[in-house]
Amino acid sequence: MTTTKANVDFSHKVVEMKSITKKFGDFIANDNIDLTVHRGEVHALLGENGAGKSTLMNILYGLYTPTDGKIFIEGKEAVIDNPNKAIALGIGMVHQHFMLVPPFTVAENIILGMEPMKTFKQVDMDKAIADVKAISEKYGLYVDPKARVMDITVGMQQRVEILKALYRGAEILILDEPTAVLTPQEIKELIEIIRNLTKEGKTIILITHKLKEIKEAADYCTIIRRGKRIDTVDVSQTDENQLASMMVGREVTFKVDKNDAIYGDTVLKIEDLKAKDNRGLFALNGLDLEVRRGEILGIAGVDGNGQSELVEVITGLKKAESGSVMINGKEIVNTNPRNIMDSGISNIPEDRQKHGLVLDFTVSENMILQNYKKERFSKNGKLLDSNIRQFADELINKFDVRPQNNALKARALSGGNQQKVIIAREVTNDPDLLIATQPTRGLDVGAIEFVHKSLIEQRDKGKGVLLVSFELDEIMSVSDRIAVIYEGKIVGIVDAKDANENQLGLMMAGGGK
Repeated sequence: MTTTKANVDFSHKVVEMKSITKKFGDFIANDNIDLTVHRGEVHALLGENGAGKSTLMNILYGLYTPTDGKIFIEGKEAVIDNPNKAIALGIGMVHQHFMLVPPFTVAENIILGMEPMKTFKQVDMDKAIADVKAISEKYGLYVDPKARVMDITVGMQQRVEILKALYRGAEILILDEPTAVLTPQEIKELIEIIRNLTKEGKTIILITHKLKEIKEAADYCTIIRRGKRIDTVDVSQTDENQLASMMVGREVTFKVDKNDAIYGDTVLKIEDLKAKDNRGLFALNGLDLEVRRGEILGIAGVDGNGQSELVEVITGLKKAESGSVMINGKEIVNTNPRNIMDSGISNIPEDRQKHGLVLDFTVSENMILQNYKKERFSKNGKLLDSNIRQFADELINKFDVRPQNNALKARALSGGNQQKVIIAREVTNDPDLLIATQPTRGLDVGAIEFVHKSLIEQRDKGKGVLLVSFELDEIMSVSDRIAVIYEGKIVGIVDAKDANENQLGLMMAGGGK
């Protein structure tokens, strides 16, 4: 075994993709791309949103067929025109948006389509549970086989997806943006899981925008820009700035530049707010909070401490049990979402696909979801298509949405470009209060830079910005003040300039200020 990396066998090429080209009409998503991955390797695919990374991996997994090019698995040419053929070749894929059945148990999801049978008509659930336990223990992926998927955390759901692939015999595992929805602790756990898998001889292809995680987890990295392969580099010999520059084709500023906040009047005031979660338990326990004009107030906390419920109550998606939510002095608690939007609130939601977009609407239609009745877009009850398309094109250009096609359905865009559509729409609504929940989730470093500038621009226009993020670096660098949430209450508020990770971490765990 000739190797310079702990688990990589450079004499054993498990995946070779040669001259892969994929066209969608006139749009070239992959342009003559080569990719080689060795046994036991963690190979990262890095690129901007819409660069073609997921398309390339969807070809390897059989969801797309290439327009041109060849694939070799274990040195043999393979025609992979559906996922069943990929699975038979030992390829598994964990998608960015999980493919699980929420009411089913963990075990039921893992065995779905490959159920062990007692008889012709009866599934052997005892064997299924035992098999799931055995495979989870083997790879250090503990999860309760009997738990319903809808009742477990996002991090646990991801484990279920990985176990599902391993149960089907995956030797090559494609992870598409695996840390996009995870907490910092879950990200550490996932990196440890990846290491355990490579020790067992598995090969991992990691699609990600997060340079820090590439440095921590990957052996090699292939950079794709606008559908073309730029280079493949040894991660240990490359720093984050070099990776970022290759990805976007220019130098990227990691530091967030902003002037000191000029605080104005209170735009959002919350008093003694109480609300229950989906299980009927109190998620908000008398929460108090104020956001002023001209500031970005960041909410820091471990996932599951009431962040989602707070945003849902403010935006009218969840009923409060008691308490007050006021925007510009007007009570909005338990009113409808339309009334809340009309009161001056815009919202970049946590889940872009469920709450941010109508996936089967075009980009143009999604851009005017709240404003279709405005005079610019309708007349005598009829939509003015040319005006709508012109407006969408303006936002597509300003916010660099790719591909630049206002007639595409939203579901055809990459996750990062879907996020850009939402941000473009919500910022352009000129709100008094902009709520941004995980606004950079799934975005590349260039897009993150743009989003942060957009939030600061809103602040500098005298708007209030409520930023909810599990990325502590983001909270610390973008916020003016940081409110720490723990068990449904704000346990402390600190000036971002005076904050440090240890202090915030202690508060997030319920410790002192």
